[in-house]
Amino acid sequence: MTDVNAFDAATLRLFDEVARGGSFTAAAELLGYTQSAVSRRVAALERAAGGPLFERLARGVRLTPAGAALHRHAVAVLDRLDRAGEELAAIHAGSGGTLRVGAFATANAGLVPAALRRFAAARPDVELRLVEGLSGHLVDRLRAGALDVAVISDYPAGLPGEGATTVLLREDRLLVALPRGHALAGQPDVDLRDLAEESWIEAAPRGQPTLLVAACAAAGFTPRGGLRVAEWTGKFAFVAAGLGVTLVPELAAAAVPAELVLRPLRGLAPARRVYAALPDPALPAALEFTALLREWEACTTVSPG
Repeated sequence: MTDVNAFDAATLRLFDEVARGGSFTAAAELLGYTQSAVSRRVAALERAAGGPLFERLARGVRLTPAGAALHRHAVAVLDRLDRAGEELAAIHAGSGGTLRVGAFATANAGLVPAALRRFAAARPDVELRLVEGLSGHLVDRLRAGALDVAVISDYPAGLPGEGATTVLLREDRLLVALPRGHALAGQPDVDLRDLAEESWIEAAPRGQPTLLVAACAAAGFTPRGGLRVAEWTGKFAFVAAGLGVTLVPELAAAAVPAELVLRPLRGLAPARRVYAALPDPALPAALEFTALLREWEACTTVSPG
């Protein structure tokens, strides 16, 4: 039975050098072995291969048909190993490989695209993959090793904890979206208590804790349940039709249509914190992307329209 352990990378490199140079002596000098050591390694390889790989000539050696067949495979294996080494070096240097980014929906609306554009321009040889999902799902994927960096919020799932590093990117206020004809649309800000009789367009199932429910409880009332609409575009259309009001994360403010106005909430305004989460240790490309997220956030402000 062939001993596959005899075909290790070091032995295949030695075999390749002997085959190319046609000499045990030349291969020994090139690789820093003694000639007797090369002879022993080749003899062990021939035993594992089941027969001679070289014809011993008066001056040097040449491949047998079996040796030529093995040499074709050895060259392919060594080439793949060399390319793997180059790819790993590029990944560890942040200049190649793949960067797997996760983000929740509103981060993709107002934070992630600009940072990805700048990263792609700086690192064109790094392949980018994006996964969108709820923060809790992204944290699970990060812990499982399926993401290199995740843009998450601390509500409601919390932060990854041990085994990950989190970098605060911003505090994301929730603004109230009103139809332009609403009685409070002309105010610079809105007291949440003035919206106690409004119907709220929500995405979360009834009974699930949300920042809106918590903020309204602090203001002394329970928000009136309205229609449940998952997608932001649908929410905006329902508010524009006068069927209720909704909260919009500041990150998504740029996507609000002209038929609506956004107003900050006076006093106890609901907010969440947005983080970049990275596994320990983090890839250089993930650290570089996180730095771009922080730079973009530092130079960008979103104001209600």
